[in-house]
Amino acid sequence: MKIICYKPVFLLLIATLLATQALAKDPFDRPAELETDISFWRSVFAEIDSNQAFLHDSRYLNIVYETVHIPENATPTRRRRIADLARARYRKTLNKLAKGDRTNLNGEEKRILSLWPADISNKELQQAAKRIRFQQGLADRFVEGLKRSGAWKPHIQEQLRNADVPVGLAALPHVESSFNPKARSHVGAAGLWQFTRSTGRRFMDIDHVVDERRDPFISSKAAAELLAYNYSILESWPLAITAYNHGVAGMRRAVRKLKTEDILTINREYKGRTFGFASRNFYVAFLAALEVEQNASQYFGNIVQDTPRAELIVTTRNYVPAAAMAEAMGVSAETLRTYNPALLAPVWEGNKHIPQGFPVRMPQSLADMTAGEILAAIPAEQRFAMQTPDLYHKIRSGESLSVIATRYNTSVSQLVALNGLKSRHRIRAGQTLRLPFAGVSISEGAETYKVRNGDSLSKIASLAGVSEMSLMRLNNLANKNRIYVGQVLYLRGTAPVDKQAVDKSEMTAPVAEVAAAKPAVESPSPAVATPAPASFEVSLADPNDYSVAADNTIEIQPAETLGHYADWLDISTQRLRELNGMNRSTPVVVGRRIKLDFARTDSMEFKKRRVTYHRTLQEAFFANYRVTATTEHKVKRGESLWLLTLKRYKVPVWLLRQYNPDLNFGHVRPGMRIVFPRIERVEKEVRDRRSLADNS
Repeated sequence: MKIICYKPVFLLLIATLLATQALAKDPFDRPAELETDISFWRSVFAEIDSNQAFLHDSRYLNIVYETVHIPENATPTRRRRIADLARARYRKTLNKLAKGDRTNLNGEEKRILSLWPADISNKELQQAAKRIRFQQGLADRFVEGLKRSGAWKPHIQEQLRNADVPVGLAALPHVESSFNPKARSHVGAAGLWQFTRSTGRRFMDIDHVVDERRDPFISSKAAAELLAYNYSILESWPLAITAYNHGVAGMRRAVRKLKTEDILTINREYKGRTFGFASRNFYVAFLAALEVEQNASQYFGNIVQDTPRAELIVTTRNYVPAAAMAEAMGVSAETLRTYNPALLAPVWEGNKHIPQGFPVRMPQSLADMTAGEILAAIPAEQRFAMQTPDLYHKIRSGESLSVIATRYNTSVSQLVALNGLKSRHRIRAGQTLRLPFAGVSISEGAETYKVRNGDSLSKIASLAGVSEMSLMRLNNLANKNRIYVGQVLYLRGTAPVDKQAVDKSEMTAPVAEVAAAKPAVESPSPAVATPAPASFEVSLADPNDYSVAADNTIEIQPAETLGHYADWLDISTQRLRELNGMNRSTPVVVGRRIKLDFARTDSMEFKKRRVTYHRTLQEAFFANYRVTATTEHKVKRGESLWLLTLKRYKVPVWLLRQYNPDLNFGHVRPGMRIVFPRIERVEKEVRDRRSLADNS
């Protein structure tokens, strides 16, 4: 063998070229100036556990005053107390140093001062006294997350690749949830990827029967789609990742305000109202988590990860009780529940069926039949054409949750959980509450049905999946409103002649409003997507800017008119025309700016009303539709953007705007490429469940 020796210079050139190519392929920019921040989070993830905490400066993460010990099994109250006392101690010292007298310092004061640059000003020390933060360690949770991640990592990486997203983002759940699919945040985010309800419903089913955020497989596909969408708008992975926490609109505002897409500049200089510690540190925390994950053995030694579970997936063709599905599969209901976390309590309590089309998972090792054989093993009387209807109660004036719970023989806590209430004390007259009971459902093969209290012919027809006219003909009914409690109706086929005769005296008896043995229920009011009182922010996936600029102008968004602005400002449209030099024929053009008058309504109240309008609009849409894909359309000569939007692709203008936020609607030219979202209508039963979930 002949060995060829290359000159050192040539070797250096090759190494440099390879290194340059490797850096060019890395989608995650890592400015050297961020290394101190990354190092801080690396220590949080890998060096201190949940029984320790860093007491540090929230702005300069290299300033760590102390590593505080937290007693094992300390209650949340005790932890807060420890944090408060530690912060108070350092605040006192920093305020003393900020007075300028830096002579005759004791040892502790000298130590704290030495953490800062020698030329630190009194003003900066005074500000530092207000920035003391308590960060609990996460090393033990990170290890647990590493173990859990093995079960889903291959699937997550596959979904990221399918969405053309860097597979390194599979480490993001370390930051969000430590790969705990049961994780919930104080703002209602849930699951492995911590989707909020409003953002999650763009990609998944979320209601009181199914919450797909809780399913690691379904939510991972949704996360890949959201990250891909963020990148399509921001065209920068550092910004797209930060937008996962702060929202696309927030990051677009930061870019416009600072006139840069540089993550370092934004991280250090952007002072957006909601760009707080979590948003500012989200990207660097991700980089640290990725680094720790890639070097896990160095930090934690040998870790045995969970292996991907071999599962059999059975997609339901009907609505099936969970007990019937478990019996057909030959597994316990508890096993089925473990493998299907997206199905909520009403399904397991028997008040709701597993929805039609839902992919039910079970361990492959426990399956001795194929999916088709399992479906065939479900008895006909356990297959239903529709979901069991909801029962609900409309709150009357003076009623409390405890009164309602007593009336229906349930608990206040169950009503609070079922209806997603923020507090047991925050209910109002006219509000509709869902009850922890199920209405009657009719199996697919049922031939008869006995009329119950509160039934109507239209309701029975809907449950049976037949028409009212068919029921009337089959049962020789002259009037659809004349049925009685206890009457047996034939649902399909031909009824025996001798049983078609009906006692006229019973026919005229009205159907009872309230059953003696059952709680009374009332019809729900029309569904209204009412925003939670604690916030008026729209979905994080909405890139549109709803803020008011310092010069009292706003950017015009789709579905807005002068009439809307006038209503939100409590002024006349004529005042807006005068303020902007507009006559009655001047159009309101999407993307342009318009000046507002805040004489009667302040800017915060205006924004609240504006955002509430758009959130209601969007939630109503996503209760009925879901985005499934996108199409890039190259505009041809003579094509109209409005016709393309409304006729060909059939999407609302506001949704098109969200996928093309920088598109000038007034200057669309041949050759321009526009991204059109592809939408599909969700099934009626899913829409009904979403509507009821919103209404409660």
